[in-house]
Amino acid sequence: MSSSPVSSPVPAQPYGRPPLRTVQVLGGTGAGSSAHVRSLATGLAARGVRVTVCAPVEAEGEYDFTGAGAQFAPDAVSALRAACAGADVVHAHGVRAGMRAALALRGHRAPLVVSWHGEGPSAGGALGRLSRLLERHVARTAAVVLGASSDQVDLARLRGARDARLAPVAVPAAPEAAGDDAAKARVELGAVGRPLLIAVGSLVPHRGYSVLLDAARAWRTLDPLPLLVIAGEGPLRTEMSRRIEAEGLPVRLLGRRRDAAQLLAAADVAVLSSRWEARALLAQEALRAGVPLVATEVGGVPELVGEGAVLVPPGDPGALASAVAGLLADPGRRAGLAAAGRAQAATWPSEDDTVAQVLCVYDELMERSRG
Repeated sequence: MSSSPVSSPVPAQPYGRPPLRTVQVLGGTGAGSSAHVRSLATGLAARGVRVTVCAPVEAEGEYDFTGAGAQFAPDAVSALRAACAGADVVHAHGVRAGMRAALALRGHRAPLVVSWHGEGPSAGGALGRLSRLLERHVARTAAVVLGASSDQVDLARLRGARDARLAPVAVPAAPEAAGDDAAKARVELGAVGRPLLIAVGSLVPHRGYSVLLDAARAWRTLDPLPLLVIAGEGPLRTEMSRRIEAEGLPVRLLGRRRDAAQLLAAADVAVLSSRWEARALLAQEALRAGVPLVATEVGGVPELVGEGAVLVPPGDPGALASAVAGLLADPGRRAGLAAAGRAQAATWPSEDDTVAQVLCVYDELMERSRG
């Protein structure tokens, strides 16, 4: 098991030294990593760091990195190379982003930091071999790998990282929803007088939605009948829609929603059915909001939630269905779990803690290069 991060003071900018220049590289538009980069950009810019975010254009449209005090550059190869050429430190988020940053840095001396937010088990066959090759190359190229959970640190070390450290990712807390907002959301979703269950996340295989739909089939025997809503978009939408219709499942696919936090606050139970996760965004938001959570016992989830959630084995629809049904039948247990979740969330590092730790890593790398 990896050691816990040590809280360090924010290093002061030495007098007369030019501001630190950093490039934050995003490999996609994932909610967790995008929110983290937005938070980092805000905190770093406030501390006098010059921040450039290289990301897909749609990520800028949704997360407004320029509004956080950063410059924005599209993730085209030429723009990335130009940004990296003027950087003191390049910080990539995820293996894909790490690989692109490593290529852009060829011929430049800036150190590469790579955050592993949720690199899951490699697939089998040729795709799995390619994935492991990429992970090894990125792990060995990076000056420092920051793992969002202990299992990510262990994986980075297994892949050959010279320096891998635990760096839990703090993302902005969602604003608390008012009681009437929750009531309106339940009316909109058609969940008046019946339990509301929610899952949030892209419709991709590792989210385990096939298992979640199996569990939803078992919930058809409950009275009142729960409604499961899934907020997210992705390649599995058509397949899931067909199955929901063919089997008459009490499930609604909402697509991508900007008000997912408000929908979560309206729910009776949140469900995380993933095959793997590092520091799941849904788990963080549910515990902070005091929404009882049932989650699969995978990756960094147990470390994240502690006693603040009900954990079930991955790939077991019976266990998932029973855990949710048990909570719906026991209001007292839901209230206790909500309190335990809030208490657990209070132990997590704050956004300021996260920015301070990252900035100390940058400062250490700068001192190393000057030596």
